[in-house]
Amino acid sequence: MVRDWRVYRSPVWVDWCPGCGNYGIVSTVYRALADLELDPSKTVIVSGIGCSGKLPHFVNVNGVHTIHGRAIPFATGIKLANPELTVIVHGGDGDLLGIGAGHFVALGRRNIDLTVVMHDNGVYGLTKGQASPTLRRGVRTKALAKPNIQDAVNPIALALASGYTFVARTYSNLISHFKEVLKEAIRHKGAAFIDVLQPCVTFNDIYTSAYYRRAIYRLEDEGWDPVVHEPSEEEVVEKLRQAWVKAMEWGDRIPIGVFYKNPHVPTYEERIADRIPTYSTKPPAKQGIEDGGRPVIGDEEFRRIFSEYFIRVRR
Repeated sequence: MVRDWRVYRSPVWVDWCPGCGNYGIVSTVYRALADLELDPSKTVIVSGIGCSGKLPHFVNVNGVHTIHGRAIPFATGIKLANPELTVIVHGGDGDLLGIGAGHFVALGRRNIDLTVVMHDNGVYGLTKGQASPTLRRGVRTKALAKPNIQDAVNPIALALASGYTFVARTYSNLISHFKEVLKEAIRHKGAAFIDVLQPCVTFNDIYTSAYYRRAIYRLEDEGWDPVVHEPSEEEVVEKLRQAWVKAMEWGDRIPIGVFYKNPHVPTYEERIADRIPTYSTKPPAKQGIEDGGRPVIGDEEFRRIFSEYFIRVRR
């Protein structure tokens, strides 16, 4: 039986600006977790700094509100310590693609089984509307004295280039569409990224709800097939090429949906297990470190276990 979505709603008052796209995002999270019947005690939401960073406070699962740009490495540590957990990152475009861009790329390279949900509104909403990495050059939103002079980062293209094995875009106010994409991303085995177009009603008067309603279209309505069905180099390259072409579309027509999905790439956890066979059954979170206040592994045993890794330097 599908859980009641209200199980996942915390009692904390939601205090975003009225009309903020984050309301659609948190509502979708409640419903996706309920549909997937995820155990709150085995689900973790990790966020960084910004308006999006508040989301873990509003969801009744394990939550970690981290520092600016560091949500992905926090989530990486949690997932690798206990691979049984479902770990979801929520961050803004400034958080994930500004100060956190290096971590964003590293996650794609490793293909860790995490889901990254980016709240993409083109501005730094919490700090009064400066241009974020996804705001296009020449665009002047209401908080900018002059048009933005920097080129934008294309989040879909960057995710594809970094190695994410699930890459999608959706819109915060299309809850039914967003919910299905989010469920698919969480089910996917590997690094999943969702770019969520999200109106900032306070500081972005260009990319508004009305703008997105006119511009967005669904890839699935045009017969789009994002899945790599055979793990051949030729098919992977062709699927990436097609996804890249779609990633370049912006303006009068903006595609939403799943751009790319490759289920054939081994996860980082699987690669670790190939090297350390006990990782699958005894990851770090399940290993004892003390017994009645005394360390389980003494100094001599530690040296015996790790002797092959010691570097002996001649003096």
